[in-house]
Amino acid sequence: MLTTLLMSALAMGLLFFWFSGRAAAETATVIGQRACAKAGVQWLDQSVHLLAIRLRRGPDGWLGLERHFGFEYSTGGEDRHAGRIVLHGRRLRALSGPMPPENSLH
Repeated sequence: MLTTLLMSALAMGLLFFWFSGRAAAETATVIGQRACAKAGVQWLDQSVHLLAIRLRRGPDGWLGLERHFGFEYSTGGEDRHAGRIVLHGRRLRALSGPMPPENSLH
């Protein structure tokens, strides 16, 4: 009985971890696509990939998972550049990658 309960709890924890990871990857994908569109560059491979995962405190002081995602983009179709998205939960913490043209910043 106790073994069954422990196995069920473990399975539920793994399912929660997997679904929260998928949701974070979907959020990172949308953020990366929007950044590329705003900068006028081409989003390559149509996906993000997980680079790192850490347990970190958020701005509210609560512990949560911080996930680092990578993506690639091209400015002219002949080159590849790496971008990075950092999420705490599903909240954007950092984005490095394509920048909008200077004349659109004003």
